[in-house]
Amino acid sequence: MELSKLEQIIGYEFRDKQLLQRAVTHSSYANEKLGSPGEGNERLEFLGDAVLGACVGLQLYNRYTDKEEGYLTKMRASIVCERSLGNAGKKLGINEFLLLSRGEESGGGRDRISIIADCMEAIIGAAYLDGGFDAANAVVRKCLSETAHLCESGKLPKDAKTALQELLSHRAAEDGDPQIRYEIVSESGPDHAKIFTSAVYAYGKAAGEGSGKSKKEAEQQAAAAALERFQTKR
Repeated sequence: MELSKLEQIIGYEFRDKQLLQRAVTHSSYANEKLGSPGEGNERLEFLGDAVLGACVGLQLYNRYTDKEEGYLTKMRASIVCERSLGNAGKKLGINEFLLLSRGEESGGGRDRISIIADCMEAIIGAAYLDGGFDAANAVVRKCLSETAHLCESGKLPKDAKTALQELLSHRAAEDGDPQIRYEIVSESGPDHAKIFTSAVYAYGKAAGEGSGKSKKEAEQQAAAAALERFQTKR
């Protein structure tokens, strides 16, 4: 794998190339080729998720000095959501560097938005470990500048969770506080290929259910089901 090409895309050269190698290693590949799904990018993804939020938060704080917390919170949520990350990564070609098992590859995993988004977070986490916050912040700025611009101009498509939250919030005056919450109701399959099922609740009742290969994907699918239900209700 030519990691130097990936470094050019993300705008950062790693001192420890193994960190970047691990960031693009999906758990399915780690299980198939390395004998342990734990050698994949999931821990880096966990770290990168937190670092990404901090980086985007700082950039928005510095850019929009006259905006209130609520505005900044919505912008950050739109920029760092799975859909935005996955689409940005796919446009950059990050998915071409993914290491996947044969099964995941044949099942279309290279183009799966959730897997690409996870890889993006893992790369950001790897950059943080390799070069600190400034390195991670530079990667975020390089990879998500277009996403931020689309968000600012109102052209960034909303993910299902955000769309559901906004829809029910607009109806709060008439229907009351929806009190939306998500719950993982079941997990199946081996550790390296789990399927999660999530339910979303609103107004104290189950409103939708969905499944996916990550908790985030399952929640998005549940939100999409609920969104369709509430949109057709009236």
